Amino acid sequence: SRLGFIERESFISEVERMRKLGAKRVTLKTGAYPMRELAMAVRWASDARIDLLTIDGAPGGTGMSPWRMMTEWGVPSLYLHSMAYELCTRLEQRGLWVPDIAFAGGFSSEDHVFKSLALGAPYCKAVCMGRALMIPGMVGKNTEKWLRGEDGGLPATISGFGSTKEEIFMNYEVLREKYGDEVDNLPLGAIGLYSATDKIKVGLQQLMAGSRNWELKYISRKDLCSLTEECAKVTGIPYVMDAYREEALEIIDS
Repeated sequence: SRLGFIERESFISEVERMRKLGAKRVTLKTGAYPMRELAMAVRWASDARIDLLTIDGAPGGTGMSPWRMMTEWGVPSLYLHSMAYELCTRLEQRGLWVPDIAFAGGFSSEDHVFKSLALGAPYCKAVCMGRALMIPGMVGKNTEKWLRGEDGGLPATISGFGSTKEEIFMNYEVLREKYGDEVDNLPLGAIGLYSATDKIKVGLQQLMAGSRNWELKYISRKDLCSLTEECAKVTGIPYVMDAYREEALEIIDS
């Protein structure tokens, strides 16, 4: 997990030790450190040729942690991930191997996924979510209790969608087609989690279709623009008034 106070040699030897023990894949999840520690994670992950480096920006708990330390501590995701892109680019320019990267830190919807993959392209291969997926899981778990009549039964915020699990969970019948009657034994927390991830999947497909990216590997930084000049300075993504300006003027002047 966290990089912590560590030396390159001990990190490399620990990766080698885990592989000798039979680990097929070795990954590192590092936190919202400043650029120096981020560079350690990127370079040493390259040297050790680990399989995945997850870079988790602030705030903690998708910005909903009850602990102020988790919420306020560290480098915010956009800044941290922009640093990561710069470091990975420099690593590649030097002819060194760049590990697959995953971005995390406050993401909860399909547009977050798309923008993260684009911001970190071509190095960012995945987006991680924590609390954003725990919430639908907990709602599903609570719904299971409410349907049994516990804790006062279904609240109005849920009963407006139906009074049975088949009515409340739109993916219930989809799962029935896949698993048959076994779906009745699935915990509703799992179905809630499945429903949330399915929504993200479909939404991401819509964004990809709209931007003419038929596979994840085609998503690039050219699919983004910055709405403020400060964002453009931080990310290197062109300001909206400058994005595709040269191409536009060539058309007008032709």
